[in-house]
Order: sequence, then C-alpha cells, then structure tokens
Amino acid sequence: MTDQHAGFAAIIGAPNAGKSTLTNRLVGAKVSIVTQKVQTTRFPVRGVALHGDAQIVLVDTPGIFAPRRRLDRAMVRAAWGGAEDADAIVHLVDAPAQLGDKPADRRAQIDVDSIVEGLKKAGKKVILALNKVDAVKRDELLAISQKLFETDVYDEVFMISATTGSGVDDLKARLAALMPQGPWLYPEDQTADLPARLLAAEITREKLYLRVHEELPYAAAVETTAFQERKDGGVRIEQTIYVERESQRPIVLGKGGQTLKWIGQKSREELIQLLDRPVHLFLHVQVDEKWADKRAFYGDLGLDFDA
Repeated sequence: MTDQHAGFAAIIGAPNAGKSTLTNRLVGAKVSIVTQKVQTTRFPVRGVALHGDAQIVLVDTPGIFAPRRRLDRAMVRAAWGGAEDADAIVHLVDAPAQLGDKPADRRAQIDVDSIVEGLKKAGKKVILALNKVDAVKRDELLAISQKLFETDVYDEVFMISATTGSGVDDLKARLAALMPQGPWLYPEDQTADLPARLLAAEITREKLYLRVHEELPYAAAVETTAFQERKDGGVRIEQTIYVERESQRPIVLGKGGQTLKWIGQKSREELIQLLDRPVHLFLHVQVDEKWADKRAFYGDLGLDFDA
C-alpha cells in the first residue's frame, strides 16, 4: 500500500462554468451523500475520484464571482481558501461564454478576469480547462487559449466537455500524477458531497429568517435529511426545519402553508443557480426544543459567514 497517492484538487471557476458536472464526471459515479465524521481537513469535500493508485479529493469551491452580500463573500472566500491549500488547481472556463456578448456571457468574462487577477496575486500556476469545447470552432478555441495563456497564470491546458466526458480522462490522469505520495484519505467505495448538503441547509435557513426573522429570532435550524441524485440530472433535496416550541410551528407554516411555500420557492431558486441543475426541494417543520444542542448539523463548513 506504500505506493498509494492522495491529495486535494480544487476546481475553481465562475458560476455555471460546469464545476458540478465535471466533478461528477471525474468521480465517475453518482456523487452520493455520506453521513460520517468530517475529516480533519479545513475545507469541504465535493467528491472523491480514483485513478490507478491515486485518490483525488475534489475540493468544493463555490463559483468565484463579484460578491454582493454576506453569503456571497463567504463563498468566494471559501473558494479561494480551498484553492490555496490544494495540491492541484483547475480553472474551469466556459469556452462559449468567452465569445458571447449576452449579459450572462459578459458577467462570465468579468468573473474569469477576476479569477486571473486573483491567481496572479497568489502567485499560482494552475491548469486551464476549457469546457464545452464541442460548441466552439477549433481556431476560436486556440484564440481563447492563447489569450488566457498570455496572463502567465497557467502551465497547461486541457480541452474538455464535462457533459460528454471528452478529454476528461486525460485531465483526471494529470491530476492523479500531481497527487503526493501517501495513504488514501477515504475508503475506496466512498464518494462525498457534504458541502452541497450543508450549504443547501444554510440557504433555506437564510430564506427562513428573511421571511420570519421578527417572529422567530434565532429559534430555528435547518437540516438536509436527504440529497439524492436523479436520473434526469437533477437533485431531490429533503429538509427539516426545527423550531423550539409548538407555538412557532404555525409561524413557519403561515396561513394555508403560504410562508413555508415561499421559503421553499426562494431556496429552490437559489439552489438551482448555485448547483447549476434542476432542484426538487421538500420542506418539513418539526418541533425539537433541543435542536440548539445539535450544532453538528453545520460542522465546519469552511464558510466564514462574517466574511
């Protein structure tokens, strides 16, 4: 077993660049939820990929973008934090968006420029992965690649399609080669998606407080009880909202269940944007006066909500 290699690879990129799709493709299986003690690492894990004797622990980095609010700032900080401590960094770039002139394309271009500047400041050399290459002409791809290489933050480039899997095996082999020698960090049959589960709970909790913060100051918690991959590429999420007293349950439900419906709708909208996939969200309300003693719901997310 002495020939084993294991380490961390961070996939950074703008929102919607395809990080979740690439992670699932690298893992090569449905990224399932595991209930386990959080590892000693300070950053969250999205998935565990295997290649030969190497175990590649894929670090969860939220999309890096211009932050507008507290959760945004926390997520961007976590993304850079995850990249800082990784053994390999992949900057995933949506190739078609680099050529477009729609508002979403322009935002993606600004986000890519911002990531390049961040990498320059950090003095990092990283792998460039141009995604969705099947939707771009070869000469245009080469032009994008050359322009980005001139920034001097990349030492190699991979042309991939996370959706079809084209080029992903080569990228996986390269990441495996970059992992340091050492024992595997997770059991062989384990994949992980801990942060998505926990982040989903935080987002629903944020919507809960947006709606009922005056009636329910800090007297509620949210736990993601199920996070299941669906065949259509979407995800089914079940969550329980815990309140301390029976009198608080109707506050969360609202008249005819309207408050809970609003919370679920707003949370689902944001989760669709963050996870870049269809989300089926189901909320339940439960009275548990001891929920405040169950801080393990949140663990160490690697997110600093005071960022």
